[in-house]
Amino acid sequence: MNLAIFDLDNTLLGGDSDHAWGEFLVANDIVDGEAYKTANDYFLQQYRDGGLNINEFLEFALKPLSQHPKSQLDRWHKQFMTESVSSMRLAKADQLLAKHRAAGDYLLIITATNSFVTGPIATAMGVDHIIATEPEVVDGSFTGRVLGTPCFQEGKVTRLRQWLAASGHSLAGSYFYSDSHNDLPLLNLVDNPIAVDGDDILLATAKKRGWPAISLREN
Repeated sequence: MNLAIFDLDNTLLGGDSDHAWGEFLVANDIVDGEAYKTANDYFLQQYRDGGLNINEFLEFALKPLSQHPKSQLDRWHKQFMTESVSSMRLAKADQLLAKHRAAGDYLLIITATNSFVTGPIATAMGVDHIIATEPEVVDGSFTGRVLGTPCFQEGKVTRLRQWLAASGHSLAGSYFYSDSHNDLPLLNLVDNPIAVDGDDILLATAKKRGWPAISLREN
C-alpha cells in the first residue's frame, strides 16, 4: 500500500479554505469585517510570497474559534461547506483521488490549515486520514492556541514523520501532490513529487528536477 499524499488548498481545492473561512466570517458579521478582511488578505499574500509568519497567522486565524461555543462553530461550518467549499471542489481532483483509491493506495491530506476548517472537507473527499495544524481544545472549547507543531513548511515533514512512526506506514513508493513552493521540504522527501497548478517557484523547481507538473483545473 503506497501513500498518496495531497496538499489541500489550491491543490485538491480550487481555492484556499483557510482564506475562504475568513471571508465567510466577514460576510456573516462574525468578526470585525474590514479589519479582519485586510489581515486575511495580508496573510494570504505573505503565504504566496513564501514569507508567512506562521505563528502570527495562527494567532489571527484561531482567535475567532476561541470566541464562540463549539456547537455554534459547527453550525457555521456546515453553512461554510455549502456556501464556500462546494464551489471550490474540482472534478479532476475527485478523479485523481479515485484513481489512487482504486490502486489500493492510502489517501492522506496534509495541510497547514487548521483541522477545524479542513477535517470536514477531508471527510467529504473520502480520504483515509488528514494531518493538519491542530487547534488546542480545553474542556471542549478552543483556546486560540496551537497544539504541537504547526503543519507548515518543515513542520509538514515533522508532523508526517510523527504520523509514520505511529501508524507504521512508509514513504516507499509515496506520492505528494502540491501547488506551493512552501511544500518543497516534503516534495523533496517523497518518491514521486508532483506539482499541481504550481506557483512559479514550484514550476521552475519541477522543471529543473524533472518532476511531473499537472493541472486539476484545466479542461
